[in-house]
Amino acid sequence: MLRFETAGESHGECLVATLTGLPAGIPISIEYLDRQLWRRQQGYGRGGRMKIEADRVHIISGIRHSQTIGSPVAILIENKDWKNWTASLPVESKDAEPGKDKPIHRPRPGHADLAGAIKYNLAEARYILERASARESAARVAVGALARVFLKQFGIEVLSHVIAVGPVRLERAVTWEEIVAVTEREEILLGCADRDTEQRMKEAVDHAYRTGDTVGGIFEVVARGVPPGLGSHIAWDTRLDGRLAQAIVSIQAVKGVEIGYAEQGALSYGSTVQDTIHYDKPRQEFYRGSNRAGGLEGGISNGQDIFVRGLLKPISTLRRPLESVDLPTREPALAAYERSDVAVVPAAGVIGEAMVALVLAQAFLDKFGGDSLHETRRNFDGYVTQVRNF
Repeated sequence: MLRFETAGESHGECLVATLTGLPAGIPISIEYLDRQLWRRQQGYGRGGRMKIEADRVHIISGIRHSQTIGSPVAILIENKDWKNWTASLPVESKDAEPGKDKPIHRPRPGHADLAGAIKYNLAEARYILERASARESAARVAVGALARVFLKQFGIEVLSHVIAVGPVRLERAVTWEEIVAVTEREEILLGCADRDTEQRMKEAVDHAYRTGDTVGGIFEVVARGVPPGLGSHIAWDTRLDGRLAQAIVSIQAVKGVEIGYAEQGALSYGSTVQDTIHYDKPRQEFYRGSNRAGGLEGGISNGQDIFVRGLLKPISTLRRPLESVDLPTREPALAAYERSDVAVVPAAGVIGEAMVALVLAQAFLDKFGGDSLHETRRNFDGYVTQVRNF
């Protein structure tokens, strides 16, 4: 089974990620991994932390001579901001410096601060903030990039773009080529394929910044080249749509997920929603008249593009703080302010790519197995022949 874990705090020494289960023989480029980390840091509306960090992967196991070797891959990502927090977050009490503590006594509405402090019986929320922070997502992007490289060996690509920032939404369809172009930009504004819409999105971010507010949005992740047959209908936890939904909602600040045209379909009659089935005799293959299902039927991939949208709420930390309570006194107080972003939708899309890639790679290996890339490819090629001859 392909599985990953991350560790590390927002202002700790580093982030750690491990990925277990990748077959041996997958070619890996550190430059490609670093490029995905760079993409996560971009976007209009990011905060001062992005000016401090310059994320790079440091591989400590599992890759040798630019190939996976079958053992767990372990990655470190340095937190350059750690030097400013060594006295505030020491590992041992003897290393603490009096007066350097930075407690969070006024929990932020919408954040994990209060719920986490209650759960872990902590007098304040600093340690909750440190792990709940979206800084953790850099580790996900790193291991997600490995999953993406694996999927590319079989012609599967995973990309994202932004379709809404605050009240501004892209109202037209986007081609795959436009999404590719967004991904390849060297200057990332808000990750929208339509430049005019993107400019209006920027104005929404500017308004939020001027008023001390934050703004959320919607990103869409598209996976192209996924074969039919990944996932299963036989049990609730093997359904691929459910696994993808959980992966997307696990991203910090994501409060909802949509697969295909779920909302539109819920408000329509069935005759206008289902994707009709056809057969091309010369090419000897089935195809559908549309893709409202988003590439998934009954929890199984059907060979069409998979597209999943994440609905991202505005960041909880506001420069114009909301009402809260001071934990020591229980008196009304304004919520704490911690250096933060105004808008992070493009970055969330990159994290979404990582999570979708990890789930698809897991489902792919569940079906085809293999301890080496050669073995996985042999199994996959046999299945492709089976599908062709169906």
